[in-house]
Amino acid sequence: MAKTSRQILLLAKRTLTIESESISGLKHFLNDSFSDIVKIICKSKGRLIVSGIGKSAIIAQKMVATFNSTGTPSVFMHAADAIHGDLGIIQNDDIIICISKSGDTPEIKVLVPLLKSWGNKLIAMTGNPASFLAKNADYLLNTYVAKEACPNNLAPTSSSTAQLALGDALAVCLLDQHGFTKEDFAKYHPGGALGKKLYLKVSDIYPNNASPKVSIDDDVRKVIVEISSNRLGAAAVIDKGKLTGVITDGDLRRMLMDKKTIEGLKARDIMTKNPKRTDKTTMAVDALSLMKQYNISQLLITDKKKYVGIVHLHDLIREGIL
Repeated sequence: MAKTSRQILLLAKRTLTIESESISGLKHFLNDSFSDIVKIICKSKGRLIVSGIGKSAIIAQKMVATFNSTGTPSVFMHAADAIHGDLGIIQNDDIIICISKSGDTPEIKVLVPLLKSWGNKLIAMTGNPASFLAKNADYLLNTYVAKEACPNNLAPTSSSTAQLALGDALAVCLLDQHGFTKEDFAKYHPGGALGKKLYLKVSDIYPNNASPKVSIDDDVRKVIVEISSNRLGAAAVIDKGKLTGVITDGDLRRMLMDKKTIEGLKARDIMTKNPKRTDKTTMAVDALSLMKQYNISQLLITDKKKYVGIVHLHDLIREGIL
């Protein structure tokens, strides 16, 4: 029977409430064992091998992605594939996290003794502290939830959310222990927008543009040609080799509105003095902040106070900085 909009929304809200309460409940299971887990992982010379089956395998893959991106080398190993050759992934100094809601599935019962035989430290992440997995592990991460958000209390919902949240808590504590910085984050995310905000400088951008400029005594017609031909919407004004002003396409529009004729007008007559500028070593994200602060679309770039080019707002948008 089709549900009404009200019933659908009530069920969605119920789901979020149950899952949020499940995550909040994990705080009561945190103890010195969690701290010990963080410490042994930090001291390890090996990697984290994270394993699971079913929905837990998907959570394991997400955990591995988060660990790797925050400075903890990790590898995913599917619990079913492990007993068919993938155990070769494991090296002597590796630490293993095995994820299972029940901790008693057939695959887990086959896998755990094999893992123990290798002599590696085994961390169980399970919602059943009395399970085969929990009892045979060296450490336990308890992800017990009172109920699933599924109306039938069957589909892994609250339980998988709890696994995901505790995995994030572990990753955050590990990156903090490692002293993982914004600069480190940029190294692992060079192609993403977040990484670019941390490493991209204006010197990586302006050389791809023209460097439009005019002399302070150049005729307005020359100014118009210089700005329009370089398509950056602005040109620097130079006087005796020094940057002294800027003329934007907005300045040109205002000139045409205010002046009955442009005959005899020079760059000096319409330029904006003391233009906003920044050094080529400035971070791109800081250049964007300057543009927002002064409500401008172009920023002049200097190298030891000498004008070298322009960065346009569109350049930053194209790089994913905005």
